[in-house]
Formats: sequence, C-alpha cells, structure tokens
Amino acid sequence: SADALDGVLEVRSAYVSVEGGVFLLHARVEYPVNPAIRDALHDGVTLSVDLDTRIERERRFWFNADVVELTLRRELEYHAVSDRYLVRDARSGEQKSFATLEEALIDLGTIEGWPVLVESQLTPGHYRISVRAGVRRGRLPASLRALMFWTDDWHRVSEWYTWSLRRRSPPTRARAPRRASAASRGAAGSARQRPCVPLAHAV
Repeated sequence: SADALDGVLEVRSAYVSVEGGVFLLHARVEYPVNPAIRDALHDGVTLSVDLDTRIERERRFWFNADVVELTLRRELEYHAVSDRYLVRDARSGEQKSFATLEEALIDLGTIEGWPVLVESQLTPGHYRISVRAGVRRGRLPASLRALMFWTDDWHRVSEWYTWSLRRRSPPTRARAPRRASAASRGAAGSARQRPCVPLAHAV
C-alpha cells in the first residue's frame, strides 16, 4: 500500500543539555500508527526506527562544516506468543516490551539524555544542530519476502528540526596580584602618612 507508513511523522521538540562535559540530546517525536503498520508487525515484519542527528559549525563565507553525524537506531517488532510489542536498541541490544503499539511508539518517541558529543569537540563559535526521525521496514519473515521485496513504500523520514547553539570562549582567568616587596610597602606607607599639601596659587 502507498499509505503503509501514513500518519504523522514529526520531531515535535528537541534540545541539548550538558552534563560532565557531555552534550545530551532530549527530543520528542511523533511516529505514525495505522492499521497497515499494526498488520505488518503482526505478520512478522520488523520496523527500524531511526533518529538522525547532525551538528555543523556555521561558517559565514563557506559551506557549514560537519562536526558530528550519527544515528540512534531501534527496532520495533511484535511477539505473538506473549502478545507484546518489543523495542530493541540496535547497538546495545537492550530491550523493552509494551502491551500496546501506542505505548511502544510513545517510548520510541521519548529521547532522554542520548550522548551526542563532548565539549572538547566544539571550539568557540556558532553551531547548527539538526534532528530528523525516520521509519523503514526491517527484517521480513520468509513468507513475506517475495511479496514485499520490491516495495519501496516502507521508508519515510521527517523534516529536519533545527536550532542554533553558540559555544562561547572560556573565561580568562584573572592573574593574581603580585605581592609587593618590603621596600615598596614601606614607601607606600610613608606616602600614606605624608600630609596633603595644597598647591600655591599663582600670584
């Protein structure tokens, strides 16, 4: 179906926080849900759910320079025996299960503290951070491989959600005042004790 992934696919909000010198991404994404997705999962199809992140240094007279480009990839599948929807991190293998498809999609759309870079990767300047969500067909059961192999309607990406970040120069450390010598301290003391003499008026 041309509407296999029909529905809202949008990055609703995103920002970064810094903890211990590490930039952490927080985002809210809405993923599509419809009968075609539910049926495909129940038929054994796995969906890959991606979150692409790109950080670029803005340059006035040239193209922006990429600093970081990475993808958080997770997989969504239905487990018929337990009647649960499983969300698995493709890199770590960590897995969570949910009673409904809607609950699983809410979890997929809630990104809390994903590390994207460390402070040392950014020199002072202006940067652009962009986040994009994507959904595509993953593994297919043997019974559906011939039927769905040639279809290309199981891949969608959202618009980029972009904002600017300014990296300031670290504050310069104030130099401690030098300790005055004994001779200069004595001279300063005598100067403080000398009475103030008014200047004579010209006649």
